[in-house]
Amino acid sequence: MSFILSIDQGTTGTTAALVEVESLNILKKCNKEFPQIFPKPGLVEHNLEDIWATVESTVSEVLNISNIQTKDIVALGITNQRETICAFNKQGKPLANAIVWQDRRTHQFCKEATTQHRESIKNKTGLPLDPYFSATKIKWLIENNTNVQKALKEDNCLFGTIDTFLLYKLSSQSSFSTEPSNASRTLLFNIEESCWDEELLDFFNIPKKTLPIVKSSFGTFGQTKGLSFLPDDIPISGILGDQQAALFGQAGFHKGMSKCTYGTGAFYLINTGTEVKRSNHGLLTTIAYQEEGINYYALEGSSYIAGAAVQWLRDNLKIIKDSSEIEDLAIKATDESMENIVFLPFFTGIGSPHWVSDSQAAIVGLTRDTENAQIARACLEGICLSINDLIKSVEKDMGQKLEELRVDGGAVINNLLMRLQSSFSEISVVRPQVIETTAFGAACAAAVGAKLLTKQDIAEKWKSDKVFNEETTAYHKNKQMKWTSYLKKIYL
Repeated sequence: MSFILSIDQGTTGTTAALVEVESLNILKKCNKEFPQIFPKPGLVEHNLEDIWATVESTVSEVLNISNIQTKDIVALGITNQRETICAFNKQGKPLANAIVWQDRRTHQFCKEATTQHRESIKNKTGLPLDPYFSATKIKWLIENNTNVQKALKEDNCLFGTIDTFLLYKLSSQSSFSTEPSNASRTLLFNIEESCWDEELLDFFNIPKKTLPIVKSSFGTFGQTKGLSFLPDDIPISGILGDQQAALFGQAGFHKGMSKCTYGTGAFYLINTGTEVKRSNHGLLTTIAYQEEGINYYALEGSSYIAGAAVQWLRDNLKIIKDSSEIEDLAIKATDESMENIVFLPFFTGIGSPHWVSDSQAAIVGLTRDTENAQIARACLEGICLSINDLIKSVEKDMGQKLEELRVDGGAVINNLLMRLQSSFSEISVVRPQVIETTAFGAACAAAVGAKLLTKQDIAEKWKSDKVFNEETTAYHKNKQMKWTSYLKKIYL
């Protein structure tokens, strides 16, 4: 039997998975969390050595518990948190903590940009000028980090998203590359011309030589070399940003197919084919993947907070001991007790479709008889209503009602959450048998890149687990109206 090793480097942890090529079954997987660094409110960082340590430990553990021969690993795929930016030297040593996609330190720079610059950036990249994306973070490092400044003077500074850093380390510093699903999240990549854009590089004052080569998403990026936990010469044959990997793992290969991943945040993507679809309703235009030099595009909506809101109830309010307990608690709340309570989970700003980078979270409609059950359910409803705003924007841009939403991520095991999403959005919610679709999608990408499988093979092997078709009642419609009203009063 042959296997693909998938490395899924996420915001709160790293997962390594072994996927059997023929069946596409996940043999084993391991996850390890790493510390989040919050220097001050609005700032979020990661220690790159911590991230690399979790890659080494999860890969070592998954190989140990699977009891396979490393010679049977025929390809390696990478997927990653996307806009998070790394600065490291040519020896692969970090120059600074990674600045995470959630970080808002460049809010003022984005706010002060001219309308002309904003329009030019959006036309070229499909993205608004927002602290979410990588270029403003690189600019900040260049202007504020002495290690980066010194390395730039010595021609020993490299920038990249997490996939680039991992590839560089896995290949013993021999491959400095990325691919379009990640490059298109930087504010530096022209999504129609498929290249780093000279005008944008000048605007952000970023030297082109510090950025990686951009290759197609499927193909040979390099081989493993000089690692203590893997043998040499395993081809690294597929790389996708985490949300695009999830779309790929959901077999969302055709125009009109969509998915939503419920992780730390929630991310909705709909495949628009080879057409660059521009949004008029606050969504992003991005590259889903590039195959043999041809770009396949997507519209994307981003809710910065989803599972992180549940973690807040667990870690800060301590009304649950484990995230999995929220369903049993929330289900105790009746519609009548929830009529006026709205949870607005905007702890790190509002992303799509409203783009309010300095917003803060709120719970409104509380009374003296509000209990933990109501707060728990309001949290789940807030996640669904935030995602519903994305779905409705997509429907406006696509000019049609969406009938199906494929879902993935750890939170989708919560049946109440899925029922609420179906009810609020009036859509069929389809949960696949493999809910860890991000790691699975990276394995699928590596299989295509190594010519072990085709996209048709993957589509035929994809299977659903459960379909949620829930009634939309007056309660759901009224709650949606309250949600919209509070958004306008508080944030917009």
